[in-house]
Amino acid sequence: MAQVTVRYWAAAKAAAGIAEEPFDAADLAGVLAAVRERHPGELTRVLLRCSFLVDGDPVGTRAHETVRLAEGGTVEVLPPFAGG
Repeated sequence: MAQVTVRYWAAAKAAAGIAEEPFDAADLAGVLAAVRERHPGELTRVLLRCSFLVDGDPVGTRAHETVRLAEGGTVEVLPPFAGG
């Protein structure tokens, strides 16, 4: 397990009600399960549309259980953005 900071942006931040919070998890799938448990409801729906950065690297189409987390790392939760 690694302690990481999950940072929420835009609609994810609004749904979570906070900008960031710590979680303990071994991989991205684990941290997202913990986020859903802590914030049932709107944030769970928002996560379905989000992309993720782990320590600044895009996750892309990789399976979330294959994305390992490092102690002290960050997970950025990025909903789709409009505009340009």
